Amino acid sequence: MTPISNGLHFSTSHLAAAYGDEPDHSGARAKPLTAPRIREMKGKRRIACLTAYDAPTARILENAGLDVLLVGDSLEMVVYGASDTLGASLDRMVVHARAVGSAVTRPLVVGDMPYLSYHTTPEEAVRNAGRFIVEGRCRAVKVEGGRKRLPAIRAILDAEIPVMGHIGLTPQSVHALGGFKVQGRKRADAMRILDDARRLVDAGVFALVLECVPAELAARVTEAVPVPTIGIGAGPACDGQILVLHDMLGLAPGGTRVPRFVRRYADLGNAIHEAVSRYALEVRSGYFPSEAESYEAEPEEPAKRTSATPTPEPRTEASSLVG
Repeated sequence: MTPISNGLHFSTSHLAAAYGDEPDHSGARAKPLTAPRIREMKGKRRIACLTAYDAPTARILENAGLDVLLVGDSLEMVVYGASDTLGASLDRMVVHARAVGSAVTRPLVVGDMPYLSYHTTPEEAVRNAGRFIVEGRCRAVKVEGGRKRLPAIRAILDAEIPVMGHIGLTPQSVHALGGFKVQGRKRADAMRILDDARRLVDAGVFALVLECVPAELAARVTEAVPVPTIGIGAGPACDGQILVLHDMLGLAPGGTRVPRFVRRYADLGNAIHEAVSRYALEVRSGYFPSEAESYEAEPEEPAKRTSATPTPEPRTEASSLVG
């Protein structure tokens, strides 16, 4: 039985049914999810997504049944300690994407196009998106923004690369937006977001991230478009949900402001602190390592005399030679 954070327990088969896979007892790995398969989930079941930045974590998330792993530019904040995502370079993003994409089979791995990687020309956007596919082993990319990003999105799609859209609060526009603020509270802003959603879908995106928008607006967008909406701070009506892994596992450093929309499912920060503190104490006290955690040398064999070894002549004392 697998414990769930709200106190309920489900069997592995129940979890498999929840994310649409029958248990596979043959030992074969699950069939990979693709952008078309994610799009087909609209109206059938909710889509579970999280961010991932390294191979060991990606494997854990795959085994837990996640559908989509986003190699998000949020790594600039939660991994590298920056105050925003703008410093995430394309080279850095591709390295982390490769770690995740090489580690898993079933989840759809999506590379997050970083700031200025698609803002100049459509041709450059295609080249940069292609790096996520070829070098990063992703099967799709995510692009922030609405109608202004349509030329880049269309060009990437023309290159046969699936695109996930992202509207509402777009963190790469933090300075233009005046901070990390809820978007779409006013009617005019809500209508613009709804129009952007329709335009992106008409262009061919397979899914839409809705970030930090009122729940009512997210529900309206979800009803209006034929592709799945993936909410983050957008209420329960979206077709799926995504969170930043470090936020939901309690890995943010002490004092870090965690968004209101985050539900914490573990407190790994404190667990790591306690484990490392105990380790340091045991090292300093000499309690670690013990004999059980140490190796023994092989016993030495006694030297064996061989027939080829000459027998030494008996020595004659010098005094016996004096007459």
